[in-house]
Amino acid sequence: MSLLELLFPLRCAACGEPGNELCERCRERLPRLCGPLCERCGAPTAWPVARCLECSGRRIAFASARSALLYAGAVPSLVGAWKERGLRRLAAVLAELVSETIPPPQVKALTCVPAQHERALSRGFHPARALALELARIWELPFVPLLERVGSPRRQRGLALSERSRNVAGAFVTFSGARPPINICLIDDVYTSGATTSACASALRKVGCRRVEVVALARAVRER
Repeated sequence: MSLLELLFPLRCAACGEPGNELCERCRERLPRLCGPLCERCGAPTAWPVARCLECSGRRIAFASARSALLYAGAVPSLVGAWKERGLRRLAAVLAELVSETIPPPQVKALTCVPAQHERALSRGFHPARALALELARIWELPFVPLLERVGSPRRQRGLALSERSRNVAGAFVTFSGARPPINICLIDDVYTSGATTSACASALRKVGCRRVEVVALARAVRER
């Protein structure tokens, strides 16, 4: 055991017990999103549907979205430890959770939702990119950074669904000269309304992507 481990022993990011980054008990209790699901946006449903109440009637630029976990129970604590407390080692553990729940996408490459510059600087790393890199290793697919943010939209938290879509409209562009494959998987950490991932998918489709699939670690389900 290293001196660093003696001074700062590993603790479970979900329950705080000493041991691993995520203890087996908490891992087994995480709410997995295994179905039935909305075929388009991946929302949990009473039975399989092509479009659910959450995504029907909306213009969505991605072909499908899937998340490994429901953003409930111990998941918010786990995500908070990873994103806000900078527990970078969790990226590999969380990528394993995703790969255990979601089959490899039939795409040519992975990319990710880009971080806001200020938040990336404050955290010192970009969670969605870290997750994408780990999934690229597990799924044996190339990772291609393609997107960047433009302008300064407000944070999405607290905005209504219609406001979220307007807030991020045109907020993402591809890097100059980028040549993405015709089908690609967009990785994000938490899927909330789909507004951000749809805006990213729209930017990718403008430069030639025909199909954009979304994979996220966790999904928030809005109360009606």
